[in-house]
Amino acid sequence: MSTPQTGKFVTGSLLRHVVVMSLSGTLGLSFTFLVDFLALWWVSRLHDEAMIAALGIAGTIQFAVLSIAIGMMIGTVALVSRAIGMGDRPQARRIATVGILLTAAVQALVALVLWVARRQVLAASGAEGEVLDLADHFLAITLLSMPTIAAGIATSAVLRAVGDAWRSMAVTMVAGLCAVVLDPLLIVWTGWGVTGAALSIVIARTAMFVVGAWFVVVRHDMLARPRVADIARFIGPYAGIALPAIATQLSTPFGNWILTREITRFGESAVAGWGVVMRLSILAFGGIFALSGAIGGIIGQNFGAGRPDRVAGAYVAALQFCAAYTLVVWALMAALSGAVVRSFGLASAGEAVVRAFASWGAGAFIFTGALFVANATFNNLARPLWSTLANWFRDGALMLPMVLAFTSGAGAVGVIWANAAANAVAGIVAALAAWHTIRRLRPTPGPAA
Repeated sequence: MSTPQTGKFVTGSLLRHVVVMSLSGTLGLSFTFLVDFLALWWVSRLHDEAMIAALGIAGTIQFAVLSIAIGMMIGTVALVSRAIGMGDRPQARRIATVGILLTAAVQALVALVLWVARRQVLAASGAEGEVLDLADHFLAITLLSMPTIAAGIATSAVLRAVGDAWRSMAVTMVAGLCAVVLDPLLIVWTGWGVTGAALSIVIARTAMFVVGAWFVVVRHDMLARPRVADIARFIGPYAGIALPAIATQLSTPFGNWILTREITRFGESAVAGWGVVMRLSILAFGGIFALSGAIGGIIGQNFGAGRPDRVAGAYVAALQFCAAYTLVVWALMAALSGAVVRSFGLASAGEAVVRAFASWGAGAFIFTGALFVANATFNNLARPLWSTLANWFRDGALMLPMVLAFTSGAGAVGVIWANAAANAVAGIVAALAAWHTIRRLRPTPGPAA
């Protein structure tokens, strides 16, 4: 089968590209996050808030590890899509191979270090007693599968970079479908509880990687034979994007860690409610999280093709999608907040946290999305350090003082307000900086110009 040598995003409707890539990414990413959400929901069927709290804290730590893989994925998407935009598919194959191998290797090393120190990290996050023991047991099983899901995410990124939205979606959907089947069996039917949730996640991650590798190798022939020379050649440009992207991605789990640590002061029920909010926000706003990856490939190809006009158009289309998606999901979440609270069986403190998020905090995802779009723009326009500064401005500079200020007056609910306020300020600043960067681009000769 012949494959076009130029990128599919350098022609056609930019809004359509953004919508198709974002919605397909939304479905795929939501199914990935569905794995953790369903695990938490089925554990709640056992009516033990300590289990819910344990999975909430453990999930925050796992998200930090996975953020490294997501940062490396950004480097892979940026370089692969840029090579395709320039019409150099052989180089794109070699970059994809290096990206997947490095992602899996680094994730394995980080997961091993955290596995050894997991109990100390959990204690520093505010876990204690039964919650600490359950979270420790959960991480002891699931951390070992982090290299597998990292490699699976990397294969999905390669598919997205070449413009295969639906197979990229299918890779991540597999994990969610596995969880749909396995969670009730391994958590409730067997009575394994937290152990069953952990095993279900490991199996789902393995299935995701297998499907992703099949599509990348068999369908698109996007992997080359691994060579030390390729690693030596591409590791510099790759690290130039991936390292700042990793630093950028780590800011979010750091901010979440601050919020989680502070909310533990308000008791087990508040922590359980925060755990539900974390899973619910990632699941419901999968379109916002997917938008960053979707816009990255589109901007990367048009930047490589020397089309700043289309880069600007893609940026505007992404912000429009972000606003529309957030408003729809926010309305649905506000309407269904009562059902969510009842479904998880939360006590009063946990209920207050969930209702505050569904009624007001969810609206701040308009600004969170603007921050993500700006970050993707910086990463794919060879300014990755700018995205690092934008995210750490939010999580390193704004988050702690805001959470201390809001919780002093509003208690556990103040965590929701602090998170929303930090995202609003950082999102506006980053969006303006990204637009200024785009407006300074100049056309260059390219194969699709």
